[in-house]
Amino acid sequence: MMTLLTGGSKCGKSSLAERLLDGFQGEKYYIATMQPFGEEAAAAIERHHKMREGKGFHTIERYTDLASLSLPSGCAILLECVGNLCANEMFRNGDICNPVAPVMEGILHLEKGASELVIVTNEVGSDGVRYSPETMEYIRYIAEINRQIAALSDTVVECVAGIPLLLKGEMPCCIR
Repeated sequence: MMTLLTGGSKCGKSSLAERLLDGFQGEKYYIATMQPFGEEAAAAIERHHKMREGKGFHTIERYTDLASLSLPSGCAILLECVGNLCANEMFRNGDICNPVAPVMEGILHLEKGASELVIVTNEVGSDGVRYSPETMEYIRYIAEINRQIAALSDTVVECVAGIPLLLKGEMPCCIR
């Protein structure tokens, strides 16, 4: 079962993602993709660590190359977040690279072995603002990745102001 959660910044996606796996009885893994660049990133990472305390997650800090990650079969995985993963893969070698294939290979690899895969992503590019060419390229790449993940997902939920809106599949009972 693969669930995609999307929405804007600070809309409640993370807490919703964790709630989706509250009742999971097996091993739960939280794959954190945010690299700790600067005080703001460090504060966000710390806030997410505190949110997960006592919830049974094994945290794995993984910034790129999800396809080579080895996890036990049948586990639950919370991947947060595709936006960071996309940027990490895009700028991995110092040059701008197309991150779509490595991100999707990683997603498919995780999905193959997991009983539950919950993926958090960001809704970007809907503000109508023109950004630098590099940022516009990032927006195009993450939009493509989000489309591909949504097509593969059993359930897609958009979080708006803390309210989950079902876009595809059935609303999980824990968030109805």
